[in-house]
Amino acid sequence: MRKLKWGILSTADIGVRKVIPPMQQATACDIVAIASRDAKRAEEVAGRLGIPRHHGDYDALLADPEVEAIYNPLPNHLHVPWTEKAAAAGKHVLCEKPIALDAEEARRLIDARDRHGVVIQEAFMVRTHPQWLKVRGLVESGAIGELRAIQGFFSYDNTNPDDIRNQADIGGGGLYDIGCYPITTSRFVTGREPESVVATLDRDPEMRIDRLGSAILQFGRADGYPVQATFTYSTQIVPYQRMQFFGTTGRIEVEIPFNAPNDRPCRLFVDDGSSVTGDGTRIVEIEQCDQYGVAGDAFSRAVLDGTPPPVPLENSVANMRVIDACFRSADSGRWVSL
Repeated sequence: MRKLKWGILSTADIGVRKVIPPMQQATACDIVAIASRDAKRAEEVAGRLGIPRHHGDYDALLADPEVEAIYNPLPNHLHVPWTEKAAAAGKHVLCEKPIALDAEEARRLIDARDRHGVVIQEAFMVRTHPQWLKVRGLVESGAIGELRAIQGFFSYDNTNPDDIRNQADIGGGGLYDIGCYPITTSRFVTGREPESVVATLDRDPEMRIDRLGSAILQFGRADGYPVQATFTYSTQIVPYQRMQFFGTTGRIEVEIPFNAPNDRPCRLFVDDGSSVTGDGTRIVEIEQCDQYGVAGDAFSRAVLDGTPPPVPLENSVANMRVIDACFRSADSGRWVSL
């Protein structure tokens, strides 16, 4: 089986620690090059990870004739510019989330994709993880009756002003970094787009990034009964994450929804609703895997086999529209219609 040849655009921590190693073990990915603005850093990381070639600037990576696809984990404000450059160089691109800073900027990538005939996708690894495919399948099968409500929580504690996630001028902040996950998974499981959004955000007075936020997404239903998805995120409180899906007859709880472990099975708790103490809960185990390797393989197959990418750009634009609406609602104190 032929593997897609990948180049890594920067030595960003998420790539070096979380993404590259499992992609190197994946069945359809071949990491052949890495680039950094610091040539010595590129050489050191390439040697440590066993990557054959390294480049001392990003343009050299895009000019590398052996590289077919780029993984772009640059800071958020550089996602669209460098993805556009990669597409113009004929490279397919898997770009970290958020794929842009707003929906209008994300639409530029649809133009780049169509103009240059490449595959561009947002790296929402949760969208290909087997546990999320299972959750969606359970909901669609009626395992919890009719879905009525979704609740989510995602947090960590990071007050380091030097961390790019805490730098407002380059796209830092909690909604871009982690609030986007309850949004995309709620949209994924319902298969629908929210009709309206209301949100409240609190900003760090010194770093100016949003450090705490909550939102309600209202999804319409064909039977006239809406689904409401509520979530809270924070970058400055105890680390925790959970997603729950409530239906008319049962409930699904996703134990570790976003930072899914790669060293043990994931677990879903499926409650039949027979007791408030949870006596009717069964555990569904999802076979151990590394979600970054799974996502890399799924993208590679989309390029090699011509199958649709798991997260089409149009879907990413829709996700950015919800993020935009959350910001607008927080600024205005009102519901925002979508």
